[in-house]
Amino acid sequence: QVQLVESGGGLVQAGESLRLSCVASGNISGIIYMGWFRQAPGKQRELVARISKVGNSNYADSVKGRFTISRDNAKNTVYLQMNMLRPEDTAVYSCNAINNGLIFWGEGTRVTVSS
Repeated sequence: QVQLVESGGGLVQAGESLRLSCVASGNISGIIYMGWFRQAPGKQRELVARISKVGNSNYADSVKGRFTISRDNAKNTVYLQMNMLRPEDTAVYSCNAINNGLIFWGEGTRVTVSS
């Protein structure tokens, strides 16, 4: 089992920044990918960014150039630096991890961007 705990969400104005953190614990030795997803009201959950154990990352087109995912393997933590936030970034952001073929999710942290 893997436990994921997110933090860092909040209410900001458009153009501001936030950094989300996700700490993994438990049986984490097999984690290859960790990522951030988001789900806005009335919309399907979508991938925001993900990063491999060796640091390869990919992003949704809508966040390229604004968001940066990073990973500190020593701290079992993945970060999502979100700059130039827009109202359309408003969503619940959830961390996920793929460990030995199983997918684990955190409970999510809410990000609200006001215009």
